[in-house]
This record gives sequence, structure tokens and C-alpha cells, in this order.
Amino acid sequence: MALRDAVMAALLEGEASGYDLAKGFDASVANFWAATPQQLYRELDRMEQQGLVTARVIRQERRPDKRLFSLTAAGHAALRAYTAEPIGRPTAIRDGLLVKVQCADVGDIAAVRADISEHMEWARAKLSRYERLRDRLLEGRTEDEYLAHAERVGPYLTLLRGIAFEEENLRWGETALRVLAARTAAAAP
Repeated sequence: MALRDAVMAALLEGEASGYDLAKGFDASVANFWAATPQQLYRELDRMEQQGLVTARVIRQERRPDKRLFSLTAAGHAALRAYTAEPIGRPTAIRDGLLVKVQCADVGDIAAVRADISEHMEWARAKLSRYERLRDRLLEGRTEDEYLAHAERVGPYLTLLRGIAFEEENLRWGETALRVLAARTAAAAP
């Protein structure tokens, strides 16, 4: 998957400025794809040149003009083609924390435990954000009601994956902290 595909997926929610898209990227696709605002702006420019998005300019007083992007017919066709392509092998985990944990036995276990705790705080914050997003999507409906009547279910399904991922990060973190604490206690004189 390319950033282009993630941007087009985010634009399925509707017209957005680069700023709004960068801000909203956190809410719409950040649970499975990350990008900096600079990467998003560069990609939007490329996509506009390729005819995948169009931009309209909104004149603003006391601020720079704003460009609002939307998918073109070619952008929709590119997304349809993308969904038909095989993805291939699952993405491998590349996580510096796991490298630290791998060698914790010969390193500073207290520092590794602190890093795990910090990552767990980030996971809790993301989980809280995802839960608020789920509440907004459901708008008081049950999950079954939402899925039966929603125009699009993809955003909800990817949100569920993000929630499950962060819940698993927390479960693993609790286990890792418990094991490393026991290891430290056993090594104490």
C-alpha cells in the first residue's frame, strides 16, 4: 500500500483541505497508516498532477488561501483497482521497543520497563481516542444497527482493528512488565 491509497481512502469521507486531512488523518486512517503533514501535502500535489484529486481554492481574509481536495472519477477508479490487487505478505513488525525487550536480560531492565510503561500510556491515549471515534460513529446505535444501515462500513472495521491492536499492546505490556519485574526481583541480593 502506498500513502496515495491511504490519502484516497481518507478522502472518501469527503472534501478536505490539506490541513484538515492531516488533522483528520489521525481519526480516519492513523490506526493503520501514519504520515507527517509534509508527506501528505507532497502526496496531494502529486495526486493532483496525476488527476486523482482535484482542488478548489477558497479565498480567506487574513490567512493564506485554502485548497479543498476531493477525489476525481480517476481517483475512485484507482481505489477500485487498488482494492482488486492482492496485498501480498503481511507487514512485518518493526518496533524499537521490541528490540530493547529482546536484549533486556543483558541491559537495563528498569529502563526497558519504563519504555514499556510509556508505550502503554500512548496505547491508552490512542485507545481512548478510538473509543470516542467509535461513539461518534455509532451515534447511540448498537453496532449491529450501525453496520446494517451505514453507507460505508470500512472505516468502522478498520477502527475495530485499531482498537484491538491497542488493547493487545496493553495486554502484552502488562505481561512484559510483570515478567521483567519478577526477573528483577529474582536477581536482587
